[in-house]
Amino acid sequence: MAGMHETVRAGRTPVQTIAIVISAVFLLVGVLGFIPGVTTEFDSMTFAGHDSGALLLGVFAVSILHNIVHLLYGVVGLLLARTASGAVAFLVGGGVIYLGLWVYGLLIDQETTANFVPVNTADNWLHLVLGAVMVGLGLIFGTRRRS
Repeated sequence: MAGMHETVRAGRTPVQTIAIVISAVFLLVGVLGFIPGVTTEFDSMTFAGHDSGALLLGVFAVSILHNIVHLLYGVVGLLLARTASGAVAFLVGGGVIYLGLWVYGLLIDQETTANFVPVNTADNWLHLVLGAVMVGLGLIFGTRRRS
């Protein structure tokens, strides 16, 4: 069995490995968002909306919907990372979505129903960095061939 696992790993491109790691982080963040203590004000978490007072790591606004989106991103990323082209699509496409979410977070009034995700200033900065990193990694490593 160990030999089979090594063969699969050896056949993976760098962009697939990067997509798998980022997908695993999304899954971890999605799970952590449901753990009291890791998520402060857990009892005030709502399904969606700006009135969810829950904060992942005491910093990032989360809701049940927000956590589910992280989990779905992780699952989709793992599925797409099965091929190099899928991994690139996940990184670039997912990164563009996060950059769009960053713009959305900048444009909305965080205290209104338009903030249904919910997002706060910390989320906005994270979305900018995450989106740029995902797009950058997808473009840089998507053009490289396996050595």
